Amino acid sequence: MSDARKGGEDARRILRRDPDPHLFRPITFRSVTARNRIMLSPMCQYSTPDGAPIAWHMQHLGSRAAGGAGIVSTEATHVEDRGRITPYCLGLWNDSQRDRLKPIVELVGELGAVPGIQLAHAGRKASVSRPWDGNKPLAPTDGGWETIGPSPLPYGPGFAAPRAMDGDDIRTVVGAFAASARRAREAGFRLIEIHAGHGYLFHSFLSPLSNARDDEYGGPLENRARLLTESIAAIRSEWPADLPLFVRLSCADWVEGGWTLDDTVELATLLAARGDVDLIDCSSGGNDPRQAIPVHPGYQVPFAERVRREAGIATGAVGLIHTPDMAEEILANGRADLVVMGRTLLADPVWPLRAAKRLGARGAWPVQYERSDIFFD
Repeated sequence: MSDARKGGEDARRILRRDPDPHLFRPITFRSVTARNRIMLSPMCQYSTPDGAPIAWHMQHLGSRAAGGAGIVSTEATHVEDRGRITPYCLGLWNDSQRDRLKPIVELVGELGAVPGIQLAHAGRKASVSRPWDGNKPLAPTDGGWETIGPSPLPYGPGFAAPRAMDGDDIRTVVGAFAASARRAREAGFRLIEIHAGHGYLFHSFLSPLSNARDDEYGGPLENRARLLTESIAAIRSEWPADLPLFVRLSCADWVEGGWTLDDTVELATLLAARGDVDLIDCSSGGNDPRQAIPVHPGYQVPFAERVRREAGIATGAVGLIHTPDMAEEILANGRADLVVMGRTLLADPVWPLRAAKRLGARGAWPVQYERSDIFFD
């Protein structure tokens, strides 16, 4: 190590009151404590033919747990077959899927991470091909299926209009989320995140761009949020009170007339007051292809910062957070409670170990890997 590098690390230790950086301080939600503030973002793998995990999922999630992440979440795991994004997406609508998830949950926990699962329903954005197959809407003749949503408004050009959900559809979906929460509990997961962003079912109800209903699920924000709040209550009926529940929101549609950060703060305040939700995972976009997103490192962090400050609820920051110093700054300055990392951890499963070395964290390395840290600058 160069003298300049060593001097910089010594300075960081002197300036910190706590011997460990904020990124590597444990955090507790209800009865669950994560060893650090790094969460593997749910990242779709599009790799199962029947909704159940395969060896790829074991390797993908296990390697991130061994690599030091504090919370390791499955990809979007769908609560019914018509709610899948693609025909190859993970699901938890039957007991066979539950049973094949159990060994993965056990592995993640044995490797020191909190095993989490994201429950999802793609709504009107369902029935498309995998990204490497073009990410195109699938007709029934090509293995596709009918989609559902709040209103018969297609996501974009080439997409079929979804069937507007009636009362039976709504009850079925709410029940499906509850049933999947029960299976998640039975599989041993310790954390659930609900996907209510990126244009999928809950987000499509929230946004006035996709919800034109005039019943109790449309109109004012509280009505547009009703499907989400009813599903949260149904999940909580099956999910133990001592286990945490996160919600991922798209904090802005990035389209005029759409969902805004002000709306997000209002919804987050409502969820905080109800007491069922422990953290808002603050993403954005995905509900309208006209979106114009000014992408740059940390571009979504202000969402997490404002929701945390104004709604009084913990937040996760996401979006091109790729350096240890950036992650540390976000947490040290109280802008979020977690950093939720996707592409960075896809590229480098042991990024948390590299970050620990960079920031001078103590005790972060698995003993089996300690002799490799000399190569981590």
